[in-house]
This record gives sequence, structure tokens and C-alpha cells, in this order.
Amino acid sequence: MIKLTCLFIPARIITVCGLLLGVNATGLAASYSVNGDLVGVAQSYTVQTDDNFYALARQFNVGIVELLAANPGVDPWAPVTHSQLNIPSLHVLPPGERRGILINLADLRLFYFKNPQTVMTFPIGIGKEGWRTPTGKTRIVKKRAKPTWTPPASIFVEKPSLPFEIPPGPDNPLGEYAMNLGWVGYLIHGTNRPAGVGVRASHGCIRLYPEDISVLFAEVSESTPVTVVDVDYKLAWQDHQLWLEISPTQEQADDIADYQPPRALDIPHLKDEINKIAGANVTIDWPRVEMAIKKRTGLPDVIGQRQVMQIR
Repeated sequence: MIKLTCLFIPARIITVCGLLLGVNATGLAASYSVNGDLVGVAQSYTVQTDDNFYALARQFNVGIVELLAANPGVDPWAPVTHSQLNIPSLHVLPPGERRGILINLADLRLFYFKNPQTVMTFPIGIGKEGWRTPTGKTRIVKKRAKPTWTPPASIFVEKPSLPFEIPPGPDNPLGEYAMNLGWVGYLIHGTNRPAGVGVRASHGCIRLYPEDISVLFAEVSESTPVTVVDVDYKLAWQDHQLWLEISPTQEQADDIADYQPPRALDIPHLKDEINKIAGANVTIDWPRVEMAIKKRTGLPDVIGQRQVMQIR
């Protein structure tokens, strides 16, 4: 039996929980109301007997690196029964136009804006080292159900034994649905290897869980704009609170996927950005900021509170 609770980080999160339109506890895509820069809901989960992170990631529709980063030091194959896990389902929206598909590679996550007021979000797999997913703007130019995969020449160099064409079916790495981007050779598609979602494992394409690609494929149309960014830290105002979310970089995500602590990386200009955004009427919790940089959990946290003048 699943036990879910709102994760209070801090107690003021109550206002954020109200943004939830669909709690993502059954592997179904979640839709959230867009009200500022913070979407979703913070959750915790009580570990049950025989749970493991890979099954829980699929169950809660999060990526494995997201789940590992949010719960550092926990054995992913044998988490302690009845202990509490953070479910990373609260997000600061990445910078970019809130129209169509917005992908943040550092988040390993895709955001689809159904309209200006509603966003759907999905974990993704992206290009591995040497095959990085590009950043920039493009659009969906073709949608294909039950696609045939024709491996490009670059992949034949790695795997010369591949057939020249793989028809639809369980052996097709594109899964049941594929959407070609304006960038030649790059697609958003499903997969026959769900463990490749939530990590850097592809040859540059963007992978979704089978159950997610079916939802996204039905929602979007050809010509839908696609923006890809790579931003590892995000700041957001919500209800007079300044929030900070720091995710692992792509390289740190590889460390985490290998069950290693992420290599130490500073963010040189973050303090200046925080001071610029905060202004004079906000006290910043700098120890909390330093901890966020060190841990890179991807969990949004309040680092400051704007003083509101009381009218008498």
C-alpha cells in the first residue's frame, strides 16, 4: 500500500500543494496549474518491503537520477523499510518560452505547456557523453506511430552488426511512438529500455517512458515548438518567498547514476544573481544556499522571505 504525504520544506509549502491538479503516484502523467515559476507538489513516500528505486521511479514517473539525487546516501536496491523518501515532484520551471515543449537537460525533464495556464511534465533520457543532446530552438516536424528505425551511419560505426532497418515491435529502440525534430537525426520517442529514462544514455535523442510518450504524442501536433536548455540552477519567487533549485550538471548526473557522490562544483555567479533578484528587503539563508550547491538534490527550497509592509 502506498503512503504519501506532503513533504514540508519548509512548512510554508502548504500554499504550493494547492497547485496540484494531478498527483503522479500511479505512473500517469501529471498536469499542473501554472501560477508563477513553481509547479507540482513536494511528496514523501514511506518505503515498503522489497521496494527499490527503479520500480519507484517508474511508479512515481520520475527519473532514476532525480530519485537518487533527492535521497543521497540511501541504498537504491534496499532502502530501509518504513523510512521516508523524497519524491522529486516539485519543480522550478526552467527559463524559456512557456509555449509548446520546454526541455531542461540538467533536470532530465520535459515540460509541455498545453496552454499558458497548464503544464505537463515528464522525465526523460538524453544524450550520453560524446552524443550530447543539442540546445536551442526547433519544432516537431513529423509524428510517427509504430515507427520503423533506420540506424544512422554514425551508430553503425559503433555497432556494425545492426540490421539496416528495425520494424515496429519489442526490438525497436524507438518504442511505439516517435516525433522527428527539425534538427536532422534527433527525435523525441519512446523506448524498449525504460531504464534509459532519467539518465544520459542515448545517442542524442530524447527518450520517454512508454506510458509517457503515448500521452505526449496524443497531446502535441506537428509544428509544436521545442526549446532545449541546459540550466542546473533556477530561482523563483512564489508568495513572497525566494526559492532555489539546484540540480546535478550532466556530468554530475553520470556520477549519481553510477551510485557515486557528484563531483564538487561551485556556481561562481550564483551569489550575485541571488542578491540582484532578492533586493534590499530579503534576508538570504546563505548556509542553506551553500548546502544546496554542495548536495545538488534537485529539490526546491526556500532561501529567503520578502518583507511585506502591513497596512494599518
